[in-house]
Amino acid sequence: MANTDPSQLNSDPDRLRFAYWVPNVSGGLVISKIPQRTSWDLPSNLRYARAAESAGFEYALTQIRFTASYGASHQHESVSFSQALLHGTSKLKVIAAILPGPWNPAVVAKQIASIDNYTEGRVAVNIVSGWFKGEFTAIGEWWLDHAERYRRSNEFMQCLRGIWTADPEEGFTFAGDFYRFRGYKLSPKPVQQPHPEIFQGGNSDDARRNGAEVADWYFMNGNDLEGFRAQIEDVKARARAVGRGEHVRFAVNGFVIVRETEEEAVRVLQEIQGKADAEAVNAFAGEVKNAGASTANKTGMWATSTFNDLVQYNDGFKTKLIGTKEQVAERIVLLKSLGVNLVLTAFLHYEEEVEQFGRDVLPLVRKLEAEDRGKDAAYEIEQTGDVYRKKSS
Repeated sequence: MANTDPSQLNSDPDRLRFAYWVPNVSGGLVISKIPQRTSWDLPSNLRYARAAESAGFEYALTQIRFTASYGASHQHESVSFSQALLHGTSKLKVIAAILPGPWNPAVVAKQIASIDNYTEGRVAVNIVSGWFKGEFTAIGEWWLDHAERYRRSNEFMQCLRGIWTADPEEGFTFAGDFYRFRGYKLSPKPVQQPHPEIFQGGNSDDARRNGAEVADWYFMNGNDLEGFRAQIEDVKARARAVGRGEHVRFAVNGFVIVRETEEEAVRVLQEIQGKADAEAVNAFAGEVKNAGASTANKTGMWATSTFNDLVQYNDGFKTKLIGTKEQVAERIVLLKSLGVNLVLTAFLHYEEEVEQFGRDVLPLVRKLEAEDRGKDAAYEIEQTGDVYRKKSS
């Protein structure tokens, strides 16, 4: 029987990490009318978090929504929800999503430092620059253009890191276009050293610049083989140019459908897409494609996504974690060989599929890693890469 002891599964320092999307927003992780055994309430999410922790997941990512939209009619706030999950678990690290604009970096730095102390260093942040104009205008926040939103996020992350690491006697001083501090002293400091991890994502040049300059982790949407390789190499090159070449790590979003046969898994995918909430998907498409197309070179998130891609919020179907447990494990080690350090998963039926992934897939990944798989990109591409290649029309 496969080893499912998390302390043993996660003992290799070079291991791939696993995270899951927290469904603190109603509607699950797909914009579809297909029945889902996934709930957005806290009691359900505590079950999912404990199952994930027991299965070997090391991270969970809460979502940030301030208003109902695109199949998500209800939503719990991310920081407070993250804290609730942290108090219901003992090892899992929870990443709270933060939206500059509604939040000030001083408030976030204070909140997260306190939660880090409460939980002995198990909280992180994901800085989300924002794509939904209606959400900003509904709560009276200025809507900036794409480049300015990401420039604000850059300053926001600089401030978080600066506040958390500033000399306790001198405090933090910063003079930017969006934020200003004069000798601000935070106490207590976070438990984690040098500070809680900072995640950030996006496809555009602005997002890549932020990933290289100020984030610890760079989140990527689903993509094809060429897209993954180009994005990782670009961000690495940008990071090297500012002296952070060894600092930035990479995470990729993937929607997971594991079944006994690949045909069965593909049928589930087809049913999800076939029962898509067309009105909600099209509205979402209009909003996010406007955001993606507004970038200077039209490479922002979702700029090239199809209707079927957008049924999953972050292009998770493109990551191809759809098939048998063996196929999914093989594809995950291919992603590792490309430079991915963490796989962010989402599921149709959280009630059983979080546990299933930990039982059936994660031990297979660890077995492959123990055999030195996931280190030679050329070999992994030869074994598995065709599933990720662009298909000619």
